[in-house]
Amino acid sequence: MVLPPRPLFLCLEGLDGTGKSTQCELLVSWLERLGRKVVFARDPGSTGLGLEIRRLLLEYKGNMATGCEMALFFAARAQMLEEVIRPALKEGRDVVLDRYLLSTIAYQGYGAGLDVDRIWQAGLFAASDLLPQLILVLDLAVNVSMGRLNGIRDRMESRGNAYFDSVRNGFLQEASKNPETIRIIPAEGDRLTVHSRIRQEICNAFNE
Repeated sequence: MVLPPRPLFLCLEGLDGTGKSTQCELLVSWLERLGRKVVFARDPGSTGLGLEIRRLLLEYKGNMATGCEMALFFAARAQMLEEVIRPALKEGRDVVLDRYLLSTIAYQGYGAGLDVDRIWQAGLFAASDLLPQLILVLDLAVNVSMGRLNGIRDRMESRGNAYFDSVRNGFLQEASKNPETIRIIPAEGDRLTVHSRIRQEICNAFNE
């Protein structure tokens, strides 16, 4: 199996509790074992400004309008693109992301009711049209993914299962519209089984 020499821009998506963080770690380790240089980033986060915005999004106690929430995600993402993603790709490094624009589509669009097409337009503008080459959505039933969360839930995680059903549907709907770019990965099973599925999808997409 030979991946292309050009830098890869990969993103893992899905509900909280689907194992994204674990799978990002396994994916980065696998790519590095193949001799590739890899940068990992988390959206929102990965910059000083992004971490401040992340704290606000997850911990703010007041009423935050959905449009404001969306704009904060866009702001953190734009900063991460400038500081982390573009420099890494320019240096020939692979980039592995934990969330990106598709999460905004699913959470603030399908989940919270903002117009999906307008989010895509605004999101592409904020991201300067830079999208991952491959988006892998880890998919689990809502009751299973929510049952995996431990401890106190943050502001986003505390929303009801009906909301997360809509979010999950958003991921699935967008994957059905863009099957070449967005792939669904069943997230049932142990972490190595799921990692194997991710590796297979990457091989299918990029093996040369």
